[in-house]
Amino acid sequence: MSKVIAGLGLAAFIAIAALFAPPRGDIVLPSATPFVAPAQPSSATPAATTATPPIPPGYRIQIPRLGIDLAILEGDVGRDTQQQQTPENYAFHLPGTAIPGTGANSYIYAHARRGMFLSLWDARVGDVVWISTPDGRALRYVVTEVHPKVAPDDVTWTAPSPPDRLTLQTSTGPNPGDPRFVVIAQPS
Repeated sequence: MSKVIAGLGLAAFIAIAALFAPPRGDIVLPSATPFVAPAQPSSATPAATTATPPIPPGYRIQIPRLGIDLAILEGDVGRDTQQQQTPENYAFHLPGTAIPGTGANSYIYAHARRGMFLSLWDARVGDVVWISTPDGRALRYVVTEVHPKVAPDDVTWTAPSPPDRLTLQTSTGPNPGDPRFVVIAQPS
């Protein structure tokens, strides 16, 4: 099974990741989050939850040292994986992951092409990543981890996890089975 998934590359990676993303209409509290729920009788029904929203228009990612400066749009798992028609010149937010700055893992991906995430291959611990928000805030992150060879079927990087962090991903080659390049950045 993993050989089949690895053969599908980015498409499989995003599709499988979508399976682990919280479904629209649910909020998943990661087990590592210090959360104390109010005491409820055992017969109480859980409170209604809200949807994990898509990223609104107006977000942008910038990594000055690497020359990355892209608008962030909401990804589309069907378009990006099944049809393999991911648009050029944008970064994409994986549906179901956190919006940057909201306290959990925000997964952003783009093609490894010039003017997009190709220069992510040169990322180093300590690089500054900026996320601009629609309301004019500038969220500062710093690269804390660089993983140049992540198996295409390893979707653990998409899991909701505190604290606030960015997971940035691009490919390392043209073949679906080529490893993925993953960079982690945390607020500073």
